[in-house]
Amino acid sequence: MTYDDRLQAFVGRTITPRTTGPDPVNVPMIRHWVEAMGDPNPVYLSDDAAKATGRPGIVAPASMAQAWTMRGYAATMAPAAPGPAQELTDLLAEGGYTSVVATDSDFDFLRELLPGDHVSAEEVIESISPEKSTALGVGRFVTSTRTYRDADGEVVATQLWRILRFRPKQATAPRPRPAVNLDNQFWFDAAADHRLVIQRCADCATLRHPPGPCCPHCQSFTWDTVEASGQATLHSFVVAHHPRHPAFDYPLVIAVVDLAEGTRLVTNLVGVDPADVVIGMPLVLDWLHADPELTLPVFRPEER
Repeated sequence: MTYDDRLQAFVGRTITPRTTGPDPVNVPMIRHWVEAMGDPNPVYLSDDAAKATGRPGIVAPASMAQAWTMRGYAATMAPAAPGPAQELTDLLAEGGYTSVVATDSDFDFLRELLPGDHVSAEEVIESISPEKSTALGVGRFVTSTRTYRDADGEVVATQLWRILRFRPKQATAPRPRPAVNLDNQFWFDAAADHRLVIQRCADCATLRHPPGPCCPHCQSFTWDTVEASGQATLHSFVVAHHPRHPAFDYPLVIAVVDLAEGTRLVTNLVGVDPADVVIGMPLVLDWLHADPELTLPVFRPEER
């Protein structure tokens, strides 16, 4: 069986059997949703307003249908469960289609959801396209239908869902440009000369970073700079693995460092295995020449 045949064998298959969401429709989650979306429609939070429109009471926004079946953070971070969905993901990865982006979501709502409704969903593969060239890379469009039901098995919504699984381009890319303006231009100019400077209030001598036009302590607009020694200690860090950007090397250690002068700086750690990074470790300044027009301070462990 060819690779294409193996992919097409998934068409018509249920890759996610009917699974009930962890929580029923509830007003607190509706409140979070409408506040985040800025939706002022009173039928979502007021029984009286909802009944005035002929509804039995508060209803959930239709666009929340998918949210009621989401597994939650802990379940999402757990190892993927074996089954058709993981088998399809593994098969696509076998073809090099390791990246994913959503392209279409077309909902059909049959009835409004009410507090207490317990929603389930199942997903069936509708089609898998031939390989296509896109701006993101060569890939395949995977289209599925998700069917949402209430506790009695009645369909409340359907969703045509399409994603692009693609093979990321290997071409190099420039490092994303910082937002340079009149308030911070001096800092990047100094970095180009391998000088790490800190903005200082000329009236109260308070150091501040990131740069800004006004002293947060005395509100003075007069300032100068001092040059940092390059000595620092590690305050905090994260190790980024995904999503990957071709301008960076991975794993990428992103750090907050305490400069000896008393200010903090967000930067990268270089010359160290992420497993060896320890909070409080002494660091020294180094320089990254990202491109001919961008030089940035980075830090590496102090040699002893």
